[in-house]
Amino acid sequence: MKMFSFLFNQPDNVLTRALKEGRRPFAVAFGFSLVSNLLYLSMPLFTSQVYGRVMISQSQATLWVLTAVTLFAFAMSSVIDDFRARVLINYGMVLDQRVSGHIFSGLFDAAVRGDPSARAQALRDLDAFRQSLTGIGAAAVFDLPWIPVFLGILWLIDPLLGLVTTLGAAVLVALAFAQERATRPALREANEAALKSYAFTDAALRNGEVVRAMGMLPRLGAAWAKHRAISIERGVDASEGNNFYGDIIKAVRMSMQILTIAIGAALILQGKIHMGMLFANMILTSRALSPIERLVGSWEPLNNAARAHERLMQLLAKAEPATASTTLPRPSGRLSVEGVNFAPPGAAKLTVMGVSFALEPGEVMGLIGPSGAGKSTLARLLLGIWRPLNGAVRLDGADVFSWDRADFGRYVGYLPQDTELFAGTVRDNIARFRVETSDAEVVAAAQLAGAHDMILRFPKGYDTEVGDGGVVLSAGQRQRVGLARAVLGNPAFVVLDEPNANLDAEGEDALVKAVESMKANGTTIIIISHKPNIFRAADKMLVLRDGRVEMFGPRDQVMGRLMKPAGEIRAVEAGR
Repeated sequence: MKMFSFLFNQPDNVLTRALKEGRRPFAVAFGFSLVSNLLYLSMPLFTSQVYGRVMISQSQATLWVLTAVTLFAFAMSSVIDDFRARVLINYGMVLDQRVSGHIFSGLFDAAVRGDPSARAQALRDLDAFRQSLTGIGAAAVFDLPWIPVFLGILWLIDPLLGLVTTLGAAVLVALAFAQERATRPALREANEAALKSYAFTDAALRNGEVVRAMGMLPRLGAAWAKHRAISIERGVDASEGNNFYGDIIKAVRMSMQILTIAIGAALILQGKIHMGMLFANMILTSRALSPIERLVGSWEPLNNAARAHERLMQLLAKAEPATASTTLPRPSGRLSVEGVNFAPPGAAKLTVMGVSFALEPGEVMGLIGPSGAGKSTLARLLLGIWRPLNGAVRLDGADVFSWDRADFGRYVGYLPQDTELFAGTVRDNIARFRVETSDAEVVAAAQLAGAHDMILRFPKGYDTEVGDGGVVLSAGQRQRVGLARAVLGNPAFVVLDEPNANLDAEGEDALVKAVESMKANGTTIIIISHKPNIFRAADKMLVLRDGRVEMFGPRDQVMGRLMKPAGEIRAVEAGR
């Protein structure tokens, strides 16, 4: 069955290996199921002995002994079922520990690649898949192999009884397959539409101010409602199919109970079995068929788990594999860009073409060009966020993309165009959420960025909660906190993308002083901006147009070529 395909012939990745590690706990759980099902036989034995021996012998002592033994057997069965559940739950925790970090990393790999599948749904998929390994459906799967045992006992009691029950089990299995095939397309489409509606809602909420200011809510609501309607309609179709087959399965199950009683009564009248076996037959038939019915009742969560596994496998297949790398020393800041070409996913042409330049430690370079020239793309390539299609970006000779990200991050700083902060305190954000970062380092970074006095004016200073996305702070305040985060630890290489876009005069002066201070400390800095006054500390300038280097050289030389006779920078090169 497709829903159990994750157990067989899957590509090798961390999820597949974690599932293979589950062989031992699954084997233990299977053993517990064996013992539990064997103990369940005490119930039909109890009823047959009560009606076949106790009622005839009138022996109360025998009755109480049988009762005590049967109660003990059921108590042990409950304990064993609990152990089985604990084994599976603990394995689920281990699987999550093995896989969740890779899913989290793969999710962000997809996000920086611009992959539309990069949604937090991946973590919900992992939860759904993990829970499916410990839920009712998993318990039913472990009980399935014991159906032939109970059917075999019924065949031993009487072939007619065994034949009727076997045929009933076959009908239930056929109905289960028919139900799964009939409802699978509707469930898949309903699930996909629901994911789209959730993603659409998340995007609308992130841009709530724009939506409200420009009256976009009705139109966005109509687009959201379209996905929602598909999800509901297909969900209704799937539910109707499940109910239809569920009613048939229930009718077959009840019919089997009635036939079991009828056949048992006929056998008693014929003198082939004693009266106690009538109830034993009912219990054995019920136990033989109940795993099938429970499995049918779990079709939807098991199908959801199968689809979640499929999406996780797709995410992991696209993720960049982690490679072991030697820990490199702190770089001096010597940067070399060697014939870099790049095109984002889905782009029809290259957005960065043949870019080459070099900077020595402590040099500051201004990067300018018209909108769409590829400046921000180049910034991501310089920081190893994206891998060039050709060429390489090297920091002290080492490829920045191949450098271990946690190790690389200690030596670089980045302030993107849109400064995003994370839910937590100002201190947490400046410290990059590193628990080992001292208060002195955080304060030093804020002072270097010229944000210390501003932070002290916050309600709780460095301990002020910024809220999700830094919503508590203004755009300019977020940018200054982001600058402090970028300069934490006196990095060797810093990229600032439109660092003064939201700054007032005071903030811009603080930014210029921060750049000059970092330059004096030997930090290599690249500044992308439309405002030329930020380049007064620059040693070199690079003009990018249509992804190509149009000019590169000393600041005064490049700026002189860009100046018109009237002394104004050509607007097109200034990026306005």
